[in-house]
Amino acid sequence: MRLLVLGGTVFVGHAVAAEALRRGHEVVCAARGTSGGVPPGATLVPVERDAPDGLAALAGEPFDAVVDVAKISYPWVRDAVRTLGPTAPHWTFVSTISVYADLTEVTDRLLEPLPEDGRDDLSKYGGIKVASEQEVSEHLGDRAFIVRPGLITGPGDGSDRFGYWPGRFARGGQVLVPADEGELSQHIDVRDLADWIVTASENRLVGTHDAIGPSRPLADVLDWIRELVAPAGTEVVLASSKQLADNDIQPWSGPRSLPLWLPAEDVAYTSRDTAGPVAAGLTFRPFEDQVRGALATEEKLGLDRERKAGLTLAQEREVLDKLQA
Repeated sequence: MRLLVLGGTVFVGHAVAAEALRRGHEVVCAARGTSGGVPPGATLVPVERDAPDGLAALAGEPFDAVVDVAKISYPWVRDAVRTLGPTAPHWTFVSTISVYADLTEVTDRLLEPLPEDGRDDLSKYGGIKVASEQEVSEHLGDRAFIVRPGLITGPGDGSDRFGYWPGRFARGGQVLVPADEGELSQHIDVRDLADWIVTASENRLVGTHDAIGPSRPLADVLDWIRELVAPAGTEVVLASSKQLADNDIQPWSGPRSLPLWLPAEDVAYTSRDTAGPVAAGLTFRPFEDQVRGALATEEKLGLDRERKAGLTLAQEREVLDKLQA
């Protein structure tokens, strides 16, 4: 199979390219090439997707399948579909479960489509993905495989959301952890997502599917991570959601946050059904492998780095001292 990855230099696109190469396929990655390198064995074709005719160098090239990981730009998706779609036997578009209209209940209702570029406004993320999905479906029809991941974790994840916990527990000491108030957690390892995308490209799997792992109690997830990587003597200090809010700890991501912890009312973000994706071939590696992969990325990036999500040791100590006073 000759596979074109629109991207391929970082995280999801890189993982897809690497998995396809591992299986012996020919892989072409089309990207600026400024965010990272392509996996060894892949061919990089430099493109500028913001430019008119930015994909012209690829027009007419024979590919057996195309994978587009465009994050938050409808024009990128539109131009790719209309330039390369007519001759592509199979097309994968990586969307998101953020397309759903309501996080307080599990629903298939979608946000209103936003056919625009939103790289300067992440609040438009879900709506832009809806518009992008519609573009793919309209022009590629029964050749399109649309996947909607939730939180993507594992090697190469720079969001700090899942990786914060293996990195923090590995350092030991007193660890601030949200108390069990019934919150759930759900994620997918990037390697499992990539494996499914390549399999779909090989087998011409089509349709729109959630791409997410099992929903588990957050308390269990954090306990398992602790058991896997924490040194002896590590102490967990539990804090209620009220205590965390009173100490200006934010949920989910961003500065001064506890990743994976979400308000209970956002249940739909952590409880999507996996029966359909599993029936369509999605598989999951052991949880220990997921944690080890995330920890390896944390260690590579540096445990003391400035984080996109989580607490610094000083911020955590400040809260711990207040809770224990």
